[in-house]
Amino acid sequence: MFAVALTTEAFGLTDVGRKRQHNEDAMLVDVPLGLYVVADGMGGHAAGEVASARATEVVKQHITANRHLLKDLGNNPTADSRSAAAALVEVAVQRACADIYRMALADASKRGMGTTFVCLAVGGNKGVIGHVGDSRVYLVRHGQCHRLTEDHTLVAAQLKAGTITKEQAAASQYRNVITRAVGIQESVQVDTLIVDLVPGDMFILCSDGLHGYIEDEEILPLVAGMPPADLPKRLIDIANERGGKDNITAVVVKVAGEGATVSEETSEAQSRMEALRKIPLFRHLTYKEQTAVLSIATTRTYPAGREIVVEGQPGEELFVVIRGRVAIEKNGVEIAELRAGGHFGEMGLIDNAPRSATVRATEPTRTMVISRPDLMGLMKRESILAVKMLWSFVQVLSDRLRATNSELSEARQELAVAQAIQPFAEE
Repeated sequence: MFAVALTTEAFGLTDVGRKRQHNEDAMLVDVPLGLYVVADGMGGHAAGEVASARATEVVKQHITANRHLLKDLGNNPTADSRSAAAALVEVAVQRACADIYRMALADASKRGMGTTFVCLAVGGNKGVIGHVGDSRVYLVRHGQCHRLTEDHTLVAAQLKAGTITKEQAAASQYRNVITRAVGIQESVQVDTLIVDLVPGDMFILCSDGLHGYIEDEEILPLVAGMPPADLPKRLIDIANERGGKDNITAVVVKVAGEGATVSEETSEAQSRMEALRKIPLFRHLTYKEQTAVLSIATTRTYPAGREIVVEGQPGEELFVVIRGRVAIEKNGVEIAELRAGGHFGEMGLIDNAPRSATVRATEPTRTMVISRPDLMGLMKRESILAVKMLWSFVQVLSDRLRATNSELSEARQELAVAQAIQPFAEE
């Protein structure tokens, strides 16, 4: 693996807003630990304030005690280290959930308290997002803004199911009804997402007191050209100017590289996403969904002359060329060449059928690899992504069937012409 020196600077601010008497939001900005948190508490008699603060404290304690798992992820991002880092964040939030639930059982005045929770835990050139509720994480990268979390609210579920429109959602009386929270029950489903970090990235973590007043498409022009240190106050001021009915919290995390240069590894991170977005199977996924696919991908390096897949042998992996060049051989004859961005083996994601050709590295080559078991696991967890993927599979197979039928039709025509002129040729 390549060594990469990434640094982060972070700034956070929380505000009570213009209508509330107490601030039940909590935040954490811990650059040495690489942990950034926004939590929005709920519950009467200041119980929400207790829940959000306790969730932040418990998560910090657990991640501090196991921070080596984040370092392992950054130093050696294998399937095992990715799984361990994601589990680290999930277990930390689950511990907070159980702790808050027990506190509420022991104190009747705090019964039913809970909190939303979103965090970014950084390890080297990787980040792990943990999410419960309707606080959000945005990523500003290369002149675009992407939301990396999905709200766990009734309205968001209705939108996802297609039972209401965006216009109806904006006017719904159930906009603030959340379907998941930390501490309401003894455990909670935690969404996790592993992301590559690239110099120039900016992550924005915020409570609904902010994003309730700022549309997603407004974020990019608001942050463009503004120093990260000034952004939390600027965003909070806008939310207050537009009503400030809730507590407002914003944490901004800016990623930088040594000497402001993009290393070979961070360049590879960009190449991975660009290549994935060009593959028909993944083209229709959202940026967040594509990021989820990248989080299950591994990388492999092959020297010149090494076989990557072998004709006739079973395989269940899709390969994407990140750097280098490969030759595709059929019956020992080279029939095609692929360079960076090219992909092969996608049918292995459907079944373990024998490979139809041999693929050989013709120069030192680095590939991104997605395996069928890992992709199936992701699709089980993400139902909408699964539907999109299955539809893409159908489209790819349909295109291939049409192409095959066209080739067969042309072959039949050529055969018919040859048969028609054969008698004349014999004369």
